[in-house]
Amino acid sequence: MAAIWSATHKSDTWLKVELLACEAWAREGVIPAEALAKIQEARYNAQRMQEIEEETHHDIISFLRSVQEQLGPEGRFIHLGLTSSDVLDTALAVQMKEAGEMLSGALAGLVEVVSQAAARYKYTLMAGRTHGIHAEPMTFGLKLAMWVDELRRGQHRLADALAQVTVGKISGAVGTHATVPPQVEEYVCEQLGLGVAPISNQVVQRDRHAHFITTLALTGASLEKMAQEIRHLQRTELSEAFEPFSAGQQGSSAMPHKRNPELCERICGLARVLRGFALTAMENVALWHERDISHSSAERIIIPDACTLLDYMLHIFTTVMRGLQVDEERMLANLRMTGGLVFSQRILLALIDKGVGRQEAYKMVQRNAQKVWGMASKGPVQGPALLDALSSDDEVARYLSRAELAELTNTDFYVKYIDTAFARVGL
Repeated sequence: MAAIWSATHKSDTWLKVELLACEAWAREGVIPAEALAKIQEARYNAQRMQEIEEETHHDIISFLRSVQEQLGPEGRFIHLGLTSSDVLDTALAVQMKEAGEMLSGALAGLVEVVSQAAARYKYTLMAGRTHGIHAEPMTFGLKLAMWVDELRRGQHRLADALAQVTVGKISGAVGTHATVPPQVEEYVCEQLGLGVAPISNQVVQRDRHAHFITTLALTGASLEKMAQEIRHLQRTELSEAFEPFSAGQQGSSAMPHKRNPELCERICGLARVLRGFALTAMENVALWHERDISHSSAERIIIPDACTLLDYMLHIFTTVMRGLQVDEERMLANLRMTGGLVFSQRILLALIDKGVGRQEAYKMVQRNAQKVWGMASKGPVQGPALLDALSSDDEVARYLSRAELAELTNTDFYVKYIDTAFARVGL
């Protein structure tokens, strides 16, 4: 990724655009064949470019003079009818296409790793949590399958954003093609594997770039969500899942026992940076008239850095998921730690099925659940505390026997449609 956004590769791509434009002009009969042959051997001189830029304060002019100085008379055909943004925006599209393909590959690799983990833990029971509080039983595999589905949406969004942003323009100073005919633009873009912006002014319109950067930021937000979940599951009180921790790794300079989720924390921090880039990209959409230069300085930072950051985040999170350590026994123990409170809705529905009004049934279960909560506040509850409390409640006992209540705590009930969910995701 660093190579794609290097100064050398950028200049190489500028040269490629210029040479292709010359080829297109030759096809139009404007540049003689013998001149084109010499032009195609043209090179730029990076040191000379820097010297000229110190004088001109213009990167494309410095580049062009460096090329033209080596060519002699044929140099007059370089940049014929073009404006700087014809080169800058078309070359930028090439770089974004290359970076996007790399990101697409990294995202596909992560999808594969998470898919494998989802299949492995498909039926691993754990407590579902809403508001951070135990809700009902679920499986860790279901949680991971949901991540797979979200990451695949990210793949679709990235493909769409790339299709929108990988377009070039060779349309002249204000997009009229007055000095460079459309067929030159079409030839250059076709040779570079780019689409053609159907209409442009001096620049490719920046809503395309904002779409691309916000798509990267949204993918980063998905990674943050997943990394944050692992951070929560690694908390001492839960200890259900842990990011990798190598043999010689140290978590704290002060406390030797520490095993911190530093990789996932890193992902969460970088996601914030990506969101900042997305805001800047949207600010770049509104330019003065046919173009100003306010977007340029920002894009030199946000586009390379956004691609580089997301590539790094994908690499880090793939490492986390490939080496994720899951304590299935602790998941089950945590599920049971509240003495059966996680079965409250099923018991509520059973009472309703027996003819009890919903509000009446709710109060019957809730008052017994509150007794168990009082016990749980002092530490993990051993045994079926909610079942014991409900069985001792005369009002509940009129409708449900202890055997019926016990059957309502069978966890098989909560995994009967896991296969359906996995089939819908294609796992």
